[in-house]
Amino acid sequence: MGRLAGKTALITGASSGIGRAIARKFQAEGATLLLMDITEAVVEGGEPTHKILNVPFFQGDVSSEKDVEEAVRQAALPTGRLDIVVNDAAIRSAKKLTDTSLEEWNRVMEVNVTGVFLMCRTAVRRMLTQEIRNEARGRIVNISSQHGMISSPEDFSYGVSKSAVVYITRQIASDYGRDSIICNAVAPGKILTGKTGRAVEPRWIDYSHARTPLPRLGRSEDVANAALFLASDEATFITGENLMVDGGWMAN
Repeated sequence: MGRLAGKTALITGASSGIGRAIARKFQAEGATLLLMDITEAVVEGGEPTHKILNVPFFQGDVSSEKDVEEAVRQAALPTGRLDIVVNDAAIRSAKKLTDTSLEEWNRVMEVNVTGVFLMCRTAVRRMLTQEIRNEARGRIVNISSQHGMISSPEDFSYGVSKSAVVYITRQIASDYGRDSIICNAVAPGKILTGKTGRAVEPRWIDYSHARTPLPRLGRSEDVANAALFLASDEATFITGENLMVDGGWMAN
């Protein structure tokens, strides 16, 4: 029996990178999955995640209330309940404050903040109707970032949005803990997902190595392992936490 056997999970941003790794990990541990993303295309290349795993895929925008509500409905269909939600969908503008347009700011906030709000609200409403199993009606895992706590170099709107995700996580944990709804976050450091472009420019790779005590940078699987733990029944008496997966960056 896998660590998520008998559980139903909805993962956003599941087509690529960290979301793709979480989907793989959760399926390997026995979860019934619904993957959600705005596209099935894989940023780092390769066959669509849902086709590799042979699981349902819902193409939708997390900033759309209608799409989020339909995704939650579909996710709960196979078992009659929604045990786990992972909010991984996110975008960035990669610009300083003075270079960020209002349109760019609004879109980052729509996806990274409003998307998490909508999915958490819809999921919690669903979970409140469910019976308690192993001390939980449901578990939410938000993917935040170390840049929700420290500056996000040349990416102002992204850093602000991820700080909001940390707050959302703590507020939900506080408000709904007595209802046995568990909400935690995973805060990745520098993770090499296979994405090209700005993320792997030599200046950022060198900077990240200099800040990271461990001798390598992160992989998507590192974040997936942390998400698996927080989504599982092994994470007992833990809620409202923002678990760093950063190779020691924040300790340095």
